[in-house]
Amino acid sequence: MMYALIVERKLRRIFAALNGGDFAPMLSRLAPRFEYRFEGDSAIGGLRCSAGAMAAWWQRLYRLFPGLQFEVQAVDVVGPPWNTRIYVRLEFRVPHAPDGPYRNVVMQQMRMRWGRIEHIHTLEDTQRCARFLAWRAAQGLDEALAAPITDRPWPEVGPFMTASPG
Repeated sequence: MMYALIVERKLRRIFAALNGGDFAPMLSRLAPRFEYRFEGDSAIGGLRCSAGAMAAWWQRLYRLFPGLQFEVQAVDVVGPPWNTRIYVRLEFRVPHAPDGPYRNVVMQQMRMRWGRIEHIHTLEDTQRCARFLAWRAAQGLDEALAAPITDRPWPEVGPFMTASPG
């Protein structure tokens, strides 16, 4: 129980840093070998396994979603320090979008071993995200339609796995 509270407190501090534009605390918690998978074919989708790709992804995220804020709504921590699973529900907001804020619901599942995150899988409403990125592209931000930053081919090749051209 105490372990879960400590993990949750540290996680909330990392999201507070992210809200301030500082992704360094998040990067420092990643294991030497990790995988960060963000669902979707958008500019923020992809599979990253290196600190360089993660830093480039966070920089892109801040450019595409200026003023972004994460509101941690629920955290569940399960398991011992050598095999910890963390489940987080967030609200993702861009406060100054026209006609009100952009909002999306985000679910994350993480696996941690001895204080180092080995795996993060992020799910959100990808259609809502795609609409926001299309709007940003219409404003002249070409990066909103860029290919995902990814270290490995992803998603897998096969029918229905990638966006169809045109």
